[in-house]
Order: sequence, then C-alpha cells, then structure tokens
Amino acid sequence: MDCRGWIAIATPMTHMPQRTALSHAFGALAAALVGIAHYYDHATTVTLVERVALALEVVLGSLTVTGSLLAFAKLQGWVHGTPVAYPGQNAVSLVLAAVILVLAGWFIADPAATWAFYGMAALAFLFGITLVMPIGAADMPVVIALLNSYAGLAGSATGFALDNNILIIAGALDGASGLILAVLMSKAMNRPLLNVVFGRIEASTAASADDVYAGKVRSTTAEEFALLLEDARRVVIVPGYGMAVSQAQHAVRDLYLALEKRGATVEFAIHPVAGRMPGHMNVLLAEADIPYERMIEMDTINPTFETVDVAIVIGANDVVNSNARASDSPIAGMPILDVDKARMVIVVKRSMSPGFAGIPNPLFAAENTLMYFADAQAGILDVVREVKAL
Repeated sequence: MDCRGWIAIATPMTHMPQRTALSHAFGALAAALVGIAHYYDHATTVTLVERVALALEVVLGSLTVTGSLLAFAKLQGWVHGTPVAYPGQNAVSLVLAAVILVLAGWFIADPAATWAFYGMAALAFLFGITLVMPIGAADMPVVIALLNSYAGLAGSATGFALDNNILIIAGALDGASGLILAVLMSKAMNRPLLNVVFGRIEASTAASADDVYAGKVRSTTAEEFALLLEDARRVVIVPGYGMAVSQAQHAVRDLYLALEKRGATVEFAIHPVAGRMPGHMNVLLAEADIPYERMIEMDTINPTFETVDVAIVIGANDVVNSNARASDSPIAGMPILDVDKARMVIVVKRSMSPGFAGIPNPLFAAENTLMYFADAQAGILDVVREVKAL
C-alpha cells in the first residue's frame, strides 16, 4: 500500500474536506509544474493551441495550489477560520486577475515573452491566496468544491498541451462535477456562488452571545432528558458536525432502538450541508445501520415539526439557527431545519461555542429548549441507560 492509502485510512471522516483540499493542491501543483516544464523545454516551438492550453493550465493550477493549501489550513485550524478582509479587497482581486489575463494574452501572442509567462504563474500563486483569505470557514466546503473544478480544468488543459486524450476527458469530468457540486452547495446554503467567492459572512454584524443568551439558557441532565422522552410519541433527531466529531452515530442508533422499543416513532432530519460535506450525515447514520427511510430531507420534514414531541439536536448549530429568518442576520435566507417549532427541543452540545458562521443561536435560549452539555457519544449513552431504566 502506498502513502495515499495510508493517508486515506488515517484521515477521520470529519477531516475529509481538508484531505480533499490537500489532494487538490498536489494535483494542481503537478499540473502547474508540468506546464512550466513543457514551456521551459519547448519555448520556441509551442503552437498557438499549446500556448492557450499552457496559460490555462498554469494559471488555474497555480491559484488552486495556494488556494487549496489555505483552505486546508483554515479547516485544520492552523489559520483562523474567520474571514480576513481589508478595504478594497475585491478591487485588488479584480486588478490582480486583470493583470494575469493581460500577461496570459501577451504570452499567447508572443511565446518568446518568457517574462510574461513566469510573471503570470507567480501572480496566479498570489491570486489563490487573495481569493480564499476573505472567505470564512462556513463557506469553505463550497470553495473546496470550486477549487476541485479548477484543478480538473487545469488537468484538462494539461491534456491539450501534451496531446493526451485521457487527461482531457478526466480533467473535464472533474472540472464539471466540481462546479456542479459547488453550485448545489451554494443553493443549499442560499449563498450565491459569486457571493461566496467575492463576499464573506460578516460575523461582526450579529448580536453578541451575551445579548442573545443573557441568562435564558437552561441546562438538563441525562435523567431529566430520559424523562422527557418517556411519553414522547414522535421524536426527531437532528445530527450535525458534533455527532461526527465524537463518533456518536452508534450511540444515536442505540437511542433510536430504545425509543422505538417504547413505541415512539423516531426520524432523522437531514440538512443538505450538515457536517462538512453533502451526504456526511447520511453516510454516518448508514454506517450505524439506521434505516434509510428514517432519514428525512429538510424540505419534507420542515412542515411537520409542529407535531414533533421532542426534537434532539446533536452537535448541529448553523443548520438550526433561527437567526436565518431575520433579514439583518449574517445568514439571512439560509434554509434551516425548523426545530424550534417542536414542542420540546433538547440540544446536545459540549459548550455554547458558535458554529462555522461564528454567530450565536437564539434556539439555545428559547423557552422550549434545554441544553444537555456533554460529549455527544458519552452523553447519549448515558441517556440510553436512563431510558432503558424507566
């Protein structure tokens, strides 16, 4: 088994987005270096088609390298995940992009202009940083999908430069699939793709945690949690990133079985971007043998939350943040699961820390909400024992 196999085995599922970003960086670096080497060896003989392909390959590959490495660092916590902005940031990015295009055009017109070629490559590396730095961690999965598209297009351009049909086809498929995924994720978050690329979530415009919570948060225990579930006829569990981090899916399965045995109907509400990537929660629940028909998509389950006796939110935050309904909220318009409409809501969370958007969640201070502060796996197992003891 080579190093790629070991990396795949050693990478936990919660780190899959940054693992994907790292793969994009290496693939794009290979494409960029192949393009630079090809020009270095054949500078005087490259055809017009090859020059166009080399320009695309080097520009897309170079910006994807630095952009992907920065996305990896943000998700890994090596660089702060909050957006980094400065006055006129979009203007700087647009000017930089314009200069890169001018240099690319100059190189295409005059292959002997080596300064234009290498200047284009250097500025493209810088452009990758300026492109990703203003984007917060909340939008990073969308950015990674977009960088996947860039890496694929760079690979396809490499195929044109080297006259390799396999690279052309494989790169085009990768580029198209990455763009489609980025668009679908943007729609699921109600964030226009251009707003993700050139905008940012303004955490500073949100109310402070003290203003939102201000002594309104009520906590509960495993015993009280179990008692609230004793007479519940319909229970909806909302899994989130916290469940994935603590690997609590098997404990959640035990709770599901214990409640079903007591005659309750248990369903799982799935938000399209819960976790780090689309389908993250579905895969984790399927791993724990939760029946697929129990996993209900957001649009289907939202109109029924008013009939839910107890909604259990496990490690989810932004996808249940009722702030999304406020027009002045940083996440205004983002589709959320309407758990606050359930008769009782229990949030399983380690602390009151915010989600990726970096803003407080009014759900945690609602009158029908109790906070169960615990590690998701250990805490849910304690609740299962209490339910079985009823």
